Amino acid sequence: MEAFGEGLWLIDGSIVEVAGFRYPTRMTVIKLAEGGLLVCSPIALDEALRTKIEALGEVRWLVAPNALHHVFLKDWQEAYPTAQTFAPPGLRKKRPDLRFDEDLSDLAPAAWAPEMDQVIVRGNLITSEVVFFHRPSGTVIFTDLIQHFAPGWFTGWRAVVARLDRMTAPLPEVPQKFRNTFINRSAARKAIRQVLDWPIEKVVMAHAPPVRSNGRAFIAQAFQWLRI
Repeated sequence: MEAFGEGLWLIDGSIVEVAGFRYPTRMTVIKLAEGGLLVCSPIALDEALRTKIEALGEVRWLVAPNALHHVFLKDWQEAYPTAQTFAPPGLRKKRPDLRFDEDLSDLAPAAWAPEMDQVIVRGNLITSEVVFFHRPSGTVIFTDLIQHFAPGWFTGWRAVVARLDRMTAPLPEVPQKFRNTFINRSAARKAIRQVLDWPIEKVVMAHAPPVRSNGRAFIAQAFQWLRI
């Protein structure tokens, strides 16, 4: 567990495998001023992690930021049955077995609106991702739209695919598969422009090292291909 800013922690989890590709996992935990915890992109839950989380406060909100990061939600719902679960676009249909209390939109729910902003990056065939901004720490929270893996993380033919997909480029980038599947780029531009209007200092991503300074310039560089 890493304290990444005022009221915000990063916790790295286990490796998950998708189509033979290994992905590290990371969740963000935010403690709101009233004391409750918001858990964004939950990772695998065990007793050691529960102990650490519960030392911070009460888990009240579970958030899947896109329709790809849902694998461990059920475990968290069972562990914290009174926590509200928020669904990104497309996840209710994909996971009818899960209970969802509310849908995420471009407006932050009343529970965290005093401290956080959010916007949905729409227009992509793979997923619509909700990007959050935690004002007290100046941190933007991305999930899959920006990625970066160290050389050697993937091997064999998967290393070739990862290179072509820009996942192992010299700098963190939007993977090529996402670039190719933005069928509504004007919607994406609108969302990223809104992100860039926030007073950003730091950036968190699920599959890349966190950025600790000059976050706005980092995001602008990552999305320059979108002609924002």
